[in-house]
Amino acid sequence: MQSVYLARPAELTVVVPTFSERDNVPLLIDRLNIALNGIDWEVIFVDDDSPDGTAAYIRDIAQTHARVRCIRRIGRRGLSTACMEGILASCAPYVAVMDADLQHDERILPEMLDLLRQKRCDLVVGSRYVAGGGIGNWDSKRAKISAFATWLSRLICRAEIADPMSGFFMLSRPAFDAAVGRMSGEGFKILLDLLASSPAPIRVQEIAYQFGTRRFGESKLDTLVAWQFALLIADKLVGRIVPVRFAFFALIGALGLFVHFAVLWYCFKVALLSFDYSQSLATIVAMTSNFFLNNLFTYRDMRLRGWRILRGLLSFYCICAVGAIANVGIASYVFATNQKWWLAGLVGVLIGAVWNYAVSSVFTWRR
Repeated sequence: MQSVYLARPAELTVVVPTFSERDNVPLLIDRLNIALNGIDWEVIFVDDDSPDGTAAYIRDIAQTHARVRCIRRIGRRGLSTACMEGILASCAPYVAVMDADLQHDERILPEMLDLLRQKRCDLVVGSRYVAGGGIGNWDSKRAKISAFATWLSRLICRAEIADPMSGFFMLSRPAFDAAVGRMSGEGFKILLDLLASSPAPIRVQEIAYQFGTRRFGESKLDTLVAWQFALLIADKLVGRIVPVRFAFFALIGALGLFVHFAVLWYCFKVALLSFDYSQSLATIVAMTSNFFLNNLFTYRDMRLRGWRILRGLLSFYCICAVGAIANVGIASYVFATNQKWWLAGLVGVLIGAVWNYAVSSVFTWRR
């Protein structure tokens, strides 16, 4: 790759979120060099501390390529928030977002830029679902999932658009600045978040492109990505009424209530243990299941890994110890008063639940 020196500030910033995309980076830069010839541009890679050393590799390239910049994020992850930080780090009047996996067609970037320059729209989307576009070699299962997600996204999307799930788009700075204060950063579809967060409908145009094939690395799509998508939909539907993270925490808490009563019933009615001992076991089991489920889903963007899981679990136990003691103590008092085991268990759980959420959301999972 040849050295490039910027004589003028960038008119266009291309923001590329990365996680373990080291092998794709130089290929993408070469493609951008060709596609954006004659345009004052820069590329900002936002790397979520990739274990393959993507950030360090990009910094090495940037030593001889003035158009290349890198933001390395420590202790936080998420495609949408990575894109938001990359855009906020740019001063260019136009910003594009695309993936590092070479599946987005960089050759349509100049056409996107021309439409914005001409003030014909505020946002240009690279679309797979307009005439001339395509999804490449996707299998039927992935195609059906994408079609369903596109349909579901219309619950919150405020613009008529064929491909609101696209990860390839370009927009003007004013359009982004108007929406960013309301964006949730949840999930992995920043375009949908942006469209749903804009205070006024955004003027959108779509340009067809064929979705390419990944050359290096692995796809980041998994079942938890689907959960993030659901998190985004929920946030836009009810987030202004109830914080979506609290809603999911409460949902898992309801499941923990079922676990608690199942263990309490078995220990007290089947194993014939004392009520105090049964309630204690039920509290520990429910608290443990709640911790792992919240770590996996509710706090996925801050989830604990490796040895930090054990430290987090111990922290969770310690922080919730007061709630657990109150749980068992109050439940035992209620049971001794009226002998209704189910009512005693319910009162104990409610006391513990309030403490668990209030404290663990601040100390157990923190950025």
